[in-house]
Amino acid sequence: MLTKAEFETLLKGFVDTLHDYVSTDDGQWRVKGFVDVFRNVYTISSDTKIVSKILEIHLLPRILAFADSNGFAIVLTDHQNYYPDISFLSKSNESIKFAVDFKTTYRLSDKPWLCNGFTLGSHGRYFEDRTSGKNVQFPYGSYAGHFCLGVIYDRASSGKSGEIAPRPIEELHSIVSVISNIQFFVAEKWTIAGDKSGSGNTANIGSIQRIEDILSGNGMFARLGEEWFDDCWMNYGKITVRSSDGKTRKITSLVDFVKYRGGDPSLIVGRNNRP
Repeated sequence: MLTKAEFETLLKGFVDTLHDYVSTDDGQWRVKGFVDVFRNVYTISSDTKIVSKILEIHLLPRILAFADSNGFAIVLTDHQNYYPDISFLSKSNESIKFAVDFKTTYRLSDKPWLCNGFTLGSHGRYFEDRTSGKNVQFPYGSYAGHFCLGVIYDRASSGKSGEIAPRPIEELHSIVSVISNIQFFVAEKWTIAGDKSGSGNTANIGSIQRIEDILSGNGMFARLGEEWFDDCWMNYGKITVRSSDGKTRKITSLVDFVKYRGGDPSLIVGRNNRP
């Protein structure tokens, strides 16, 4: 039976091959845009959602080959808002499943040791009830591990990419890609989690932003453990405490949560520290 650690090793070996697959010799993304039947090249937007989707399409053939060569079938999510993006099922035993979410983000130009961050899935019903089928491909608890296949990149400077006018295909190599300096990583999602929601009013788990910590899996829960991650995010914003002045407040920080549970706050890894 393939263990979570063994699957992670396989996945990390696979992503080590992806940089050369997606990058030109000077570090730009090989994708320049899309081509019409008249051989005109239309450059793509640098919008993160567009870049993420096209990168996913670009990598899918390699992901399929990786899965097949290692004895896995893959199931792509049926719906846009379902978790995870890809389910890896062992061909010899379909009860062995691994969840892999595709995550992309860009480096901050003024703070290059930080990235913009990303969400790590919902902490709603399927996360709380590990047998639920709501908004999840298979019940959360049926997966032997939950991983992020991540991409961190530089965005092209304004005015150097995303031209509106189409270019003839003969000028393809002179078009500046919308992203460059592409870096891949693999991490169990709990190891790169923060303690704040990842997006607006939705119930999404937010990641840390310091790139070195993302690459090394040194998130806020890294020294506490996965059980603390699960417990904290299952109860995010649900526990109310009363202060000495009689006022009540909800616990939304990891420090307060660890203290409330009687744990050791010194085990919390600080987030986004300057190198």
